[in-house]
Amino acid sequence: MEFAFTEEQLMIRDSAERFLAQASDSSAVRAGMARVDDYDPALWQRIAQELYWPALMVPEAYGGMGLGFVELAVLQEQCGRFLLGSPLFATACLATPALLLADNPPLQAHWLGAIAAGDTRATLAWGAGMDADSVRITARAEAGGYVLDGLCAQVLDGALADLLIVATREPGSQGEHGISLFALPADTPGIIRNALPTLDQTRRLARVELHGVRAADAQLLGVVGQGWPLLRDVLSIAAIGLAAEQTGGAQQVLDLTLAYVAERKQFNRPIASFQAIKHRCADMMLQVECARSAFWYAACVAGERLAVEGDPALASELLAAAATAKLHASETFFHCAAESIQLHGGVGFTWEYDPHLYFKRARAGEQWLGTPAWHAERLAAQLLEQRP
Repeated sequence: MEFAFTEEQLMIRDSAERFLAQASDSSAVRAGMARVDDYDPALWQRIAQELYWPALMVPEAYGGMGLGFVELAVLQEQCGRFLLGSPLFATACLATPALLLADNPPLQAHWLGAIAAGDTRATLAWGAGMDADSVRITARAEAGGYVLDGLCAQVLDGALADLLIVATREPGSQGEHGISLFALPADTPGIIRNALPTLDQTRRLARVELHGVRAADAQLLGVVGQGWPLLRDVLSIAAIGLAAEQTGGAQQVLDLTLAYVAERKQFNRPIASFQAIKHRCADMMLQVECARSAFWYAACVAGERLAVEGDPALASELLAAAATAKLHASETFFHCAAESIQLHGGVGFTWEYDPHLYFKRARAGEQWLGTPAWHAERLAAQLLEQRP
């Protein structure tokens, strides 16, 4: 397929790059890592209420910009380049797609409007894996609603979000059956949230427990017990968003390496002139370009799935595209980050240089929203099922 950016997409990319180069440079990233309570509130206010990034995919009817997932992927690639620490990914790539695909107009109007206005940070709590069995929170039907019990061990921005979209299952159900999604204000009685230490200090995870939490029918995102197709597609879309971010990180760590080898001298010449260094840098660039091609195709598929006229039959294509994008992007980012440390030599793993920041982000992201091995197995199984 032929893919070219529109003028609007180029403007989003260039403006995001200019902003993040200043607001999320190395010193800002390190200052954010030192914070133990929250992301930088001033930075988030600028992102949410001046740049309107959380409103990017929210329909204009709810106060948003009415753009698509491709535009969000443009933004996510730049966020990955500069290791942005903010609730943007959880809000825009996890919660917003879930609300957009939900069959509950009043719920959509309320929460999407709040996200677009920059008043609400949101996230999705479902479990640790990409399959239906990872959903462990139970939703027991009672008169007038449901009672939710259980825990999610690792929820992105779970301790900071104002809205939790919680995936649950009927007691005794297994696999893809009996799954429902509820939109719960974070201050709902019975919800306990505890921040967790993380390998990647630019991201914040939390343990979220639900003890006798009451939810009403009006808080359901779709039909009770039939929420797996929605959750499956949301996780695939989020994996594509993460792939865009990882590709941006891989590109940036390649750029850092190229700059370093061009100025580092050995035997009175820059080490960039050595053939072995050239080969390793060329290999990094090739992998980055392959990952970029994979995630842009996947972003186009995700955009079609999220469109108002989107065809649910796209689900199969979305699964394959997401698996391909996440597989390539995770492996590429980790490879480039590891190579960057090696090519920086003795200073590559020191605190003063930045490669270790990207290495931590690459390792943590590799395990999140499906490992490369898991996505390879899913992609292989899907291809085998399509054989005549």
